Amino acid sequence: QVQLVESGGGLVQAGGSLRLSCLASGFTFSRYDMAWFRQAPGKEPERVAFISWSGSSTHYADSVEGRFTISRDNAKNMVYLQMNGLKLEDTAVYVCAALYDYWGKGTLVTVSS
Repeated sequence: QVQLVESGGGLVQAGGSLRLSCLASGFTFSRYDMAWFRQAPGKEPERVAFISWSGSSTHYADSVEGRFTISRDNAKNMVYLQMNGLKLEDTAVYVCAALYDYWGKGTLVTVSS
């Protein structure tokens, strides 16, 4: 059974940090490029970070460049999103994906002033 389970979301003040984790199971994780997406209320989904299967290539949305860092540990079937300097507009449900076959259910990040 394929699963992507996100954790680490929560309530944080603007300027703070959170680290999201995503645990994959049921498929060959190390063969997949991975990404974090987010969707805020009333907005279109946005891909915020991408990492290649080997971890050698990453890419970020302009809105998070320089503040967020994606990483992975293929030995642990984990992908992470370190989020620093959080802003009110980062409030969203964050979902990890094994491109483009499998999707998690998401974890809510709420940034308060």
